[in-house]
Amino acid sequence: MNRPDPNSADQSANKDDDAVWLDLVARLEATPSPSTEHSDPPREEPEPVDGGRPQRGTGKAFKDFDPLGLTTPATEPSTDASAVPDTVEGAGRPLGPRDFEVEDLDDAFVPEEPPSLAGTEPLIMLAWVGAVGGPIALLFTAMFWRSAPLTAVMGIVAAFVVSVVYLIMRLPQEKNEDDDGARI
Repeated sequence: MNRPDPNSADQSANKDDDAVWLDLVARLEATPSPSTEHSDPPREEPEPVDGGRPQRGTGKAFKDFDPLGLTTPATEPSTDASAVPDTVEGAGRPLGPRDFEVEDLDDAFVPEEPPSLAGTEPLIMLAWVGAVGGPIALLFTAMFWRSAPLTAVMGIVAAFVVSVVYLIMRLPQEKNEDDDGARI
C-alpha cells in the first residue's frame, strides 16, 4: 500500500483539526460537568431577603437565560425579586401556572354572529359548491372512478372554472376609503 506523504497539504489540515479538537476537549474538561453540579451536598434553607421571603437558587429568572450572550449588561432587564413570589406560601414548592388567578375581563372582544347560510343567494351558494367541490370531485374521481369518461372530467373542471370566475366577478369593484381593513 502507498502511504501518504507526511509533508502533504492534507496532513497539515489534519494537524490543524487535531489542534482544534484538543483545544475543544481541554475547554470542556475545564468546565464543571452537570453530574458534578447535581452531586453537591444538600443545601440548607435559603436566607431570607426583602421582607423575609427566601431567595431561590442564584436569583436569576428564566428571562435572564442568554446562552448566546446577545444581551449586554447595560441592556439587561433588572430582576425585581418582589414582583412574583418564588414559592407558594406554606407549601414550600415552586409556583406554577395553576397557582395564579385568571383575570376576568368584562370588556373582552365578542365577535358578532355570522349570517345564516339559509339567507344566502342560491347562485352564490352553487358557485361556492362548485369552487370547493370541483377539486374534491376530481380527487375522488382519480381515486375511485379511474375509467371516468373524458367528458365527465372536463365537466368537473368547467364547473370549477365557471364557479371561481363568478365568485371573482361578484367581488366589490370600488374600495371604500373609510374602511380600515379590519372587516371582511
